[in-house]
Order: sequence, then C-alpha cells, then structure tokens
Amino acid sequence: MLSQYKGEIFALLTALCWTVTALSFESATKKVGSLVVNIIRLALACIFLSIFNLFVSGSIIQPGAGNHQWLWLSLSGLVGFVFGDYFLFKSYTLISSRISMLIMTLVPPITTIFGFIFLHERMRLTDVLGMLMVVSGIATTVLNRKNDNNGFRFKHPLRGLLYAFGGALGQAFGLILSKYGMKDYNAFAATQIRTITGLAGFAILISLLKKWNNVFQAFSNPPAMKGISLGSVFGPFLGVSLSLLAIQHTNTGIASTLMALVPVIIIVPLVFIYKQSVRWPEIIGAVVSVIGAALLFI
Repeated sequence: MLSQYKGEIFALLTALCWTVTALSFESATKKVGSLVVNIIRLALACIFLSIFNLFVSGSIIQPGAGNHQWLWLSLSGLVGFVFGDYFLFKSYTLISSRISMLIMTLVPPITTIFGFIFLHERMRLTDVLGMLMVVSGIATTVLNRKNDNNGFRFKHPLRGLLYAFGGALGQAFGLILSKYGMKDYNAFAATQIRTITGLAGFAILISLLKKWNNVFQAFSNPPAMKGISLGSVFGPFLGVSLSLLAIQHTNTGIASTLMALVPVIIIVPLVFIYKQSVRWPEIIGAVVSVIGAALLFI
C-alpha cells in the first residue's frame, strides 16, 4: 500500500531533512555569512554525491545522463540553488526570517500553477483542499510567531519582500525544471548535476563580489564548519535528492506542499531541544497542516 505513496513519503522525509538543515545553517550563517555557507555546502555536497555515486555505479558521475538531462538539470541548479537561495538569504537581512518563511509558503501554489502550465499536471479536489490546509496551517504558525518583542508587523521593506518572493519563485521553478529534466534518471545523480551547476554559479558570484577571503576564513571556524557539514548532508545531499525522488513519483504541487511543512516540523526541536515556548496559534496551525497533509494520502 505504501508503494503508491512513495512520492508523498519522500516529500515528508525531505521536510524532515530540511528541518535539520535549517537549524544547522542558521548558526553557521550568523558566523560566516550566507554566501560562504552556500558555496561550502554545495562543495561538500558534491563530494558526498561523488562518493555515493562511486559506491553505487563505480563512477564518480553516474552514466546515463544525456544532453537533455545536463541542459535542464543545469538550468534547475542555477534557478533553484543560485537564484532562489541567493534571494532567500538576502531577504533575511531585510525582513525577519519569519516573514520570509511565510512568503516561501507560496511555493506549493506557484509550483502547482507551473506544473499545470508546463507539465500538464492535474489535481484532485482532495489534493487542492489538502494543499490549502497545509499552506494555511503553515501561515498561521509562522504569522503568530514572536520576533523579539515586536510581534507581527504589517509594514516591511518592499525590497525584502521581493527578495523572499524571488526565493519562492526560484524554488518552485527549480522543481519544475528538475522534473522535466530528470525524467527516469537517478535522483542522486540528477542532484549532483544541479549541485555542480549551483557551485559554479556561486563561484562566479563570489568572484564578482570579491568574497573569497571570507570563504577561506570560514575553514578556521570549527563551529561554523560543523553546522555547514551537518547541513550539507541533510540539505543538498539527502534533502535535495529526496525532493527529486518525491517529484519523480508524485505531482509537483503535492510534493512541494509536503516539503513546505518545515516551519511546522521545526517547532518540535525548538521546544524540546532549544526550550522555546510555543503559543496556541502555532499548535493549531500545526494540527491544520497535519490534517491537510493527511488528505494528500487519501
């Protein structure tokens, strides 16, 4: 029975991986900066993926990728990793991460629209209802989280909001490009292609911004490197690969909705590990999201 829900299960596992990634990269980013974290995490992911491919296929880069895979997966890497992640991290410097996460909940409906237009995907009524419940639950959770003593503010810099929206567009369109380019190709090998392109893109960006000294200095910061290493395993290595497996086996709209559960799942470690308090609206939002996610399995 579970075999028919492989895509949904992979999407939930992706959300769990990205929760670990978010906690790991949060501290690392504060120590060495977002650009540095981005390029080192992709470099480490390339190493992990190469070792994985070597054990699986006997080659650092798995065979079987044609021009179609290399073209579209490379575009996906540029759009998702470089464009999407760059603007998402930029938004953190202008608006709170809470508001950025709220805007990122637009990824599922954007992905669904892109999937309908470009991949001709269809949605059942229960799928649409489940997606709406998940997105509304996440929005309830995020909107009601306190940010120091300011609470929720309705006025935010327009540039920050546009950066976050750019991050949402990058992630959504990156998923669509991945599904179109990957087809039946191995998900971990496809992630490697995306990662190589993303690494090259960030290398060019850091060169233009003349930030290489910051990258080299990060290696002498053990706490930051520990966070980057852990986040790299659960992010661009396992997390992204699982996300590609998810869209390979189910509708991109459903997959992106389940992967958007990170703001809800992250409440658990924040409460039990970091001892942060949780307000009732956050609990209600989590319950609504879980019910919505359950509808996607009906």
